[in-house]
Amino acid sequence: MIGQLPLRVFGACVAALLTGCACSVLAASAEPRTEYRLSLTDVYGAYQSILARRDTCGTAFPEMRGATEKAYSGWQARHRKLIDELDQRFNMMIRSASRDEKEYARNIGKYEGAMLRQREEVKQTLLQQPRPELEEECKAFPMFLQGADSDLEKEFAEQLAVLRKRPLPKK
Repeated sequence: MIGQLPLRVFGACVAALLTGCACSVLAASAEPRTEYRLSLTDVYGAYQSILARRDTCGTAFPEMRGATEKAYSGWQARHRKLIDELDQRFNMMIRSASRDEKEYARNIGKYEGAMLRQREEVKQTLLQQPRPELEEECKAFPMFLQGADSDLEKEFAEQLAVLRKRPLPKK
């Protein structure tokens, strides 16, 4: 939970944008919208929601930034392999919808920019919460990052099982 919101709920607005951002990629792709894409959207959206919350708390309460960054660094280290996998899978989705390397380069920039804009929109929305509620959530955020509820492997085991049926290319 992040404050009082479960990770799945908090990530919903980011996940919704991921689906929206990927619309033209999905439309361009020969592959129809699949359980794979939905699963990737769920897990990647949860990851993006953690980034948005970190940004929000750092902006709203700079005095808490040290504790938040320390907890986030630990969370990130524990999830490094998964974060890399998610980034690779997201890039694979964009590559599959691109005709050539030039289009792929444009699409990567386009969708990474859209992700950053969405995180900023989520941050701005969160900053509009009543200050006491936001403060409570931001105080709880480091403990969330250190707790079991932030374990993406556990929270999204079903979605990750779907994703991992499709092997990643060898590096």
